[in-house]
Amino acid sequence: MNILIENALAVLPNGGKDEIGRHNIYIEEKIIAGIDEEPQGFKADKVISGDNRLVIPGLINSHTHTYMSMMRNCADDLSFTDWLFNTIDPIEAELTPEDAYWGSLLGQIEMIKAGTTTFNDQQMHIHMVTRAAKESGMRAVISRGLVGSEYDRSDRRLTEALEEMGDGKDCDRLNFLLGPHAPYSCGPEYLRMIADVAAEKGLGIHMHIAEGAVESENMERDHHCTPVEYVRDAGIFKNHTIAAHCIRVSDSDMDILKENNVSVVTNPASNMKLGNGFAPVPAMLDKGINVCLGTDGAASNNGQNMFREMGFLSLIHKGVHDTPQCVGAKEVFKMSTINGAKALGLDKITGSIEKGKRADLAILRLDVPSMMPNNNLLAALCYSANGSEVDTVVIDGQVVMEDREIKTLDEERVYHEIRSLCERLGLDKKSY
Repeated sequence: MNILIENALAVLPNGGKDEIGRHNIYIEEKIIAGIDEEPQGFKADKVISGDNRLVIPGLINSHTHTYMSMMRNCADDLSFTDWLFNTIDPIEAELTPEDAYWGSLLGQIEMIKAGTTTFNDQQMHIHMVTRAAKESGMRAVISRGLVGSEYDRSDRRLTEALEEMGDGKDCDRLNFLLGPHAPYSCGPEYLRMIADVAAEKGLGIHMHIAEGAVESENMERDHHCTPVEYVRDAGIFKNHTIAAHCIRVSDSDMDILKENNVSVVTNPASNMKLGNGFAPVPAMLDKGINVCLGTDGAASNNGQNMFREMGFLSLIHKGVHDTPQCVGAKEVFKMSTINGAKALGLDKITGSIEKGKRADLAILRLDVPSMMPNNNLLAALCYSANGSEVDTVVIDGQVVMEDREIKTLDEERVYHEIRSLCERLGLDKKSY
């Protein structure tokens, strides 16, 4: 389908800065074929009016667990260790692969409705989120959560993960990583094996690192190093690595991350809710680390809304560091778009509105209270928007949502299945 987005305000890159101007955007099949200059022979099958609209590159959720969407509000106001080991782990033990499929669909509906077009998912069942993303139309980078202690190439989870990656070969919206879970759940020999397999297969790494105080304290006690040093020494950083959280990191840890081109995903809402603290984002930016933004799973965040995350990210650091110049709206927008694309190795195809890139776009209404008046719209995306302003979403040139109606999925069926599985698992009755 050829689409013309006509005379709309749009956020475009210009010399490393994002600028807003009025443009015509021409989409041919999957690609942005022209901006202002109409491609030769172009004939629009669909015209989307830009009146009172703002077009932005689709947001990129650089760290989440979409299957956890059914666990929303099941494990609140708990310490991190109680939340994970005594509450979430037992729920996960009861989940079927089909449960993970419906949970992922629910998370993807929520993300689409708030303008996210790409997500980086650590999963229990790769084939189920692969199936869900194929149906929803979203772009996804998927990894299986891996835990272990020994160097064992026949490890069941690793073997299954590599096999399940084959389910995505027929869909160029899907990419895969290896997902060793965390330093506290992966022994050094196991991490060395994952590093070796990743290098052999040409796969990147997606891992939780330095998320909480207990992790760092135990690492110092048992291994006399920090979580970052532990992972580096196991060889993980020899591969392209995306590190989620990185809250408890020292200045030397940040130097290690920079030297090894590790991208850091900060997840402010989840980190606050679990009482884990805040990643030192300003210091990371000063060191030139590629920092991007994620929601984490709905079991700890209770939502998959990147606009909410954008606002938290900027406001938290302004307050903590006592300066309103700390982590501004323009920086946050980059973390939510092109920085995320760079982390996922997708910056050549998505993350910004440019000719030749894939048409991954979110279109926001400007004639709504939260966006009125239309002053400084880049600031409004960070401080005013809440996601409900997103009216239309295009992914890979396909209109997946229009007038807030999801076009690719049966929302009511998803909600019915989620209610049924929550009742079966007793999640609707849990109270902690």
